[in-house]
Amino acid sequence: MNPHRGTHAIITCALIATLAGCSSGPFAKRSVSENRAAAQAQRAADGETARTQSSFWDLFRNADNPNVTVTVNKYIWQASLEVLDFLPIETVDPFTGVIATGYGVPPGGGQGYRATVLVQDPALDARSLKLSLQTRNGTVSAQTLRTVEEAILTRARQLRVAASQL
Repeated sequence: MNPHRGTHAIITCALIATLAGCSSGPFAKRSVSENRAAAQAQRAADGETARTQSSFWDLFRNADNPNVTVTVNKYIWQASLEVLDFLPIETVDPFTGVIATGYGVPPGGGQGYRATVLVQDPALDARSLKLSLQTRNGTVSAQTLRTVEEAILTRARQLRVAASQL
């Protein structure tokens, strides 16, 4: 009797089990086109774009995700940073248009302020700017808030005029 006969039987059974396991997946007993269709449906269900074809020319298409593009007004953004430059910046996110600062004291002032700026539109317009100012004692008066907003918008217009003269 062959002493390796039991080992061969175990290896053969393991190979059969392995091959049988390969054929029981989600694409088992399907044609190539059915597999592609099932894969596209799965990608679409996962939120990916199901594309039927790809080619060399797809590399040159503008397929940027609109949720990733920056849509803030660059003049209001820069003006906000310049007008509020006495405040320490904590968070800056140009994709969402948010600038958050810590507490700081303006030159010649005694009161500490902190600001949160939201630039929510690419237009150079007062509606594009949302500003929140706070002191350590709470919110500021409406007049102080309006004065800072006007300073930011005035500086943004100055930056746009300067850029158009170049």
